[in-house]
Amino acid sequence: MTDARPLRRLIDLPGVDALELKALMKPRLADPDERHEHPEVDETALAAFGLTLDEAEAVDLPSDWPAALRRLDRQSPLELVDAFEAEGWDVTDAKRKPLRVLPLFALPLALAARGVAGELPFVAEPDQPTTDWGSSLKADAARFRKR
Repeated sequence: MTDARPLRRLIDLPGVDALELKALMKPRLADPDERHEHPEVDETALAAFGLTLDEAEAVDLPSDWPAALRRLDRQSPLELVDAFEAEGWDVTDAKRKPLRVLPLFALPLALAARGVAGELPFVAEPDQPTTDWGSSLKADAARFRKR
């Protein structure tokens, strides 16, 4: 990534953290082939991206879609981490391991992040920290006078 902005985190989107915890307890929840058995997966996708997983699969990818984001279902979790990091997204947990639910949400995240389909919740950028620039100047002046 070329700019210094912090990465947005997938786990911070609505419902993703709770679903990740459930997937830790029930690994089949994160299996893309078993997703129809778990309605909370589509509920979370709808809350986080504004579209379900089936709706995401039905979207035609644009011709200028980056190679790193093509065939997301065939990439390993580590390859997905690199691809999304290049797009400005952190898709890892606190231990820097790929999220268990990443294979489920890779396509909807890519579509929403690039503005092709769905949408991401608005997150305001953090305020710039305010500093009292005059306090350090005042301290430097006091030290200078003591010399």
